[in-house]
Amino acid sequence: MACTTDDDAAARDGADGEAPRLSHLDASGAARMVDVSAKPATERVAVAAGVVRMAPETLALVVAGNLKKGDVLGAARIAGIMAAKRTSDLIPLCHPLMLQSVDVAIEPDAALPGLRVTATAKLIGTTGVEMEALTAVSVACLTIYDMAKAVDRGMIVTDIRLVSKSGGRSGDWRADGA
Repeated sequence: MACTTDDDAAARDGADGEAPRLSHLDASGAARMVDVSAKPATERVAVAAGVVRMAPETLALVVAGNLKKGDVLGAARIAGIMAAKRTSDLIPLCHPLMLQSVDVAIEPDAALPGLRVTATAKLIGTTGVEMEALTAVSVACLTIYDMAKAVDRGMIVTDIRLVSKSGGRSGDWRADGA
């Protein structure tokens, strides 16, 4: 993760016999940006997901493109990509990253009813991209809410989570049930 990297992973995970600790705190408990300069550049990929639940009528309007604000899905995809690129401006202590790819996919799900949002962030670098994927999903979901709130203020943005990450010293990780 750009905000909680695998720097000093043994201490963070408690593998050195000590209790796990946060990588963004120094020995005195002060916040610090993790030094990743000595880490090798590797491919990093993170996938995050979220859901916007809404009334069936709202979902139909969004899918049909019949809202006054325009193309909700297109705007949300672009907003998510833009947000991923600005993560370090939004989250303190995140490293500014040169992302090589960000993809935001939005799929209607009548069973919710609502929209499932997935973001994938990739780079070759010294720190992960989990926060970028999570930021992309969050802002895409908020954009959907913003564009459709005139017809449905009861929408619920929910289930935002990291689905998987690969690369780096800590290796691959996948959420239970993902």
